[in-house]
Amino acid sequence: MKVLITGATGLVGTALRKHYEEKGIEVHYLTTSNKKIGQGYGSGFLWNPRKKEMDLQAFEGVTHLVNLAGASIAQRWTSKNRKSILNSRIDSLSTLNEALKQLNSNKIEHFLTASAIGIYPNSYSTEYREEHAGVDNSFLGEVVEAWEKAVQPFDAHAFPVSILRIGIVLDAEEGALPKLVQPIVSGVGAPLGSGRQWQSWIHIQDLVGIIIHAQKHTLSGVYNGVAPQPVRQKELTRAVAKSLGKKIWLPPVPSFVLRLMLGEMAYIALASQRVSAEKILQTGYAFTFDKVQPALDSLLPKN
Repeated sequence: MKVLITGATGLVGTALRKHYEEKGIEVHYLTTSNKKIGQGYGSGFLWNPRKKEMDLQAFEGVTHLVNLAGASIAQRWTSKNRKSILNSRIDSLSTLNEALKQLNSNKIEHFLTASAIGIYPNSYSTEYREEHAGVDNSFLGEVVEAWEKAVQPFDAHAFPVSILRIGIVLDAEEGALPKLVQPIVSGVGAPLGSGRQWQSWIHIQDLVGIIIHAQKHTLSGVYNGVAPQPVRQKELTRAVAKSLGKKIWLPPVPSFVLRLMLGEMAYIALASQRVSAEKILQTGYAFTFDKVQPALDSLLPKN
């Protein structure tokens, strides 16, 4: 087994490479930066998705592909950043597919690509499963819909394709969790908006575990990458505080304040998506962390 990863230096890619290193699995990864070649485990190769260019030697001996490429959504949604968020995802998939057309893709055994639960409409009541046809009427919904459409050309290849709709990834160092931790540690933590919005989360260890599970069992189709027990935003905030040995005493931060502070990006914190993990459970995956408090306790040492 040899794996080629895009987005390998991001939150998920870094954790995934660490797992492969521990298992002795050879890794190739694609990067747009010369500085990131040789950074961490694996052999790095240059590519430029905007120009549809890549070093085809990256595919040598590769049996599994993992696509995690895409600009961060945690930035101001200016016109320029919107284009980057969308195009980085579409261009990465297009460049990979064009490269595979030039090569003998018969050696590829499985392809997994990231997606996001942001495709599901904002709702306080609906529990979303993979077969739900609706798309959220938001910038994020638009991005994820286009992202998944860009995967369709891969169906022309012989290998199975998995699309993983990832929820809020809990990691001690990167992503959403440190942003929740900082104000709580400073004594000014509070629920965001109404606090009633559903937040479908997943521990970084389980996210890596699902990717490995999908490869091992050559899963195909769409799967939600979330833990079985989503929580309300106020519950998540209180659970973070409990893990840190802190108290939440301030009232919720009003939605309009978040919008003033973050602009349209505030939608990330205010959107409500209750997402089911039933489909991945039915394939036999066993979560290490299915409840949010133990997940946070494993990541956040108490003061």
